[in-house]
Amino acid sequence: MATTAQTGSPQPDSARPDGTHEVPPHAPASQPAHPADPANPANSAKQLLPPGQISRLGIAAVVVTVVLWASAFVGIRAVGPSFSPGSLTLGRLAIAAVVLGLVVLPQLLKNPNLPRGREWWPILAYGVMWFGGYNLALNAAEHLLDAGTAALLINVNPILVAIMAGVILKEGFPRWLIIGSLVAFGGVAVIALGSGQRSTADVAGVLLCLLAAALAAVSVIVQKPVLRKLPAAQATWFGILVGAVCCLPFSGQLIAELQAAPLPATLGLVYLGIFPTAIAFTTWAYALSLIDAGRLAATTYLVPGTTILISWLVLGEIPTVWGLVGGVICLVGVGLTRRRSR
Repeated sequence: MATTAQTGSPQPDSARPDGTHEVPPHAPASQPAHPADPANPANSAKQLLPPGQISRLGIAAVVVTVVLWASAFVGIRAVGPSFSPGSLTLGRLAIAAVVLGLVVLPQLLKNPNLPRGREWWPILAYGVMWFGGYNLALNAAEHLLDAGTAALLINVNPILVAIMAGVILKEGFPRWLIIGSLVAFGGVAVIALGSGQRSTADVAGVLLCLLAAALAAVSVIVQKPVLRKLPAAQATWFGILVGAVCCLPFSGQLIAELQAAPLPATLGLVYLGIFPTAIAFTTWAYALSLIDAGRLAATTYLVPGTTILISWLVLGEIPTVWGLVGGVICLVGVGLTRRRSR
């Protein structure tokens, strides 16, 4: 990157007596790679915000994401008796597609910026894995586990992101990353052990949560490059549409359950579609366009504590002692991954 300022035809007035050339004083500095304006990535180089302001926007996006995703675990648990996993997934995605489409479609009509050819492949991948598979697995898991325990298990995701970033993005495997990963997975084992002592159904819930975490982690790695070309809202909307199409086989089930569902459950479904899906996935994508994937993924470890608090206030449920102990071990493990080797 730094050598780009020195390429091209040599400048005769930059030659030194010893035959070397100095870089012209007006050589352009390298520009930040992330767009500051999520709606107009093509104009981002001209509209970059000051670093401090970008930081504030990124932090705000992370906070919104954490709170809304935490509320999703509670919301899924609350509407679970009225909606099966497949219909709940389709309902969330359909509502999110309509709401977010009201924002994205005017942008596309004004400035068409559709992906072309192979650019669709990563969008299709995280649309299927994250918006389709992740939500389906999580909804099924919360029919078997309480909201807090599900949130704790899902948040193995940052460890998986760090591992894949080391392999795929060539970030390496620092010592503390390995130690912290082992500790965090030990916490997951504690949660699984406690669940297994109660029933085999809970073990299935644990496995479904781990599947959801793996799908989300892969999706983060896949989505990151897409956000260099598309604004957050568009990248999210396209993924939601792909996930909704995958869930169309559940449409008959959704219609039947909507007819039988009480009003509070239907309103809960609408909430899940608008806030934790349309809004939170967009703020996540925007934050991901500003922040490294590994660093951003670690912030989601704030979700379990927030979920437990909301679950206690709204549903009156808390995880088991095993779940709490295992969750604390997971948090310690993530804290260790953030340490730097000297």
